[in-house]
Amino acid sequence: MHATIAGVLIGLMTPARRLLPPDAANKLIQRARAFVSREGAVDEATRVAEVRFQRAAATSLVSPTELLIAVLHPWVSFGIMPLFALANAGLVVQWSDLGAPIAVAAGLGLLLGKPIGIVLASFVAVRGGIAQLPDRVGWRQIVGGGFLSGIGFTMALFIAGLALEGASLDTAKLGVLAGSLLAGIVGMAVLSVGRSPAES
Repeated sequence: MHATIAGVLIGLMTPARRLLPPDAANKLIQRARAFVSREGAVDEATRVAEVRFQRAAATSLVSPTELLIAVLHPWVSFGIMPLFALANAGLVVQWSDLGAPIAVAAGLGLLLGKPIGIVLASFVAVRGGIAQLPDRVGWRQIVGGGFLSGIGFTMALFIAGLALEGASLDTAKLGVLAGSLLAGIVGMAVLSVGRSPAES
């Protein structure tokens, strides 16, 4: 199994609900308060054991997904993703290749394919009663967010590297970068135009 597929499967299996129910969380907080009030009355070994217990239990107050996002986000955003992009995007730019079918297909997949899929899936889910839009989120935000999702050039470059090679790969990379740039511009424009003062 490819490491990327394994990562996706692990992500899908990570629980999105916190492990402790509300009543258990309240009991944990009450236990922490009781420990703080009598901290000086217990020996050092007991204090260390209690602190270790509280630290481990505190992670159960949020879902494993939220905890992993909080822990990994700085490393992924400022380390892994930039290194991945720099390592996979090296190419000789030939602007004439922008009109090549491979470049056009890759660019349109990001510029149109992602927003169309996200908006349609959201529309079907909302109309079907499966989900509902969050507070202060309208369809303009969904459309804008759909376009911004086209900036996800890293996986597109990765898939292109698996499927193509040579000049075809360079052409696909150019289309991916151009599509990501246009998707970002369109997404920001959609989210910025017509914003009310309350949304600013």
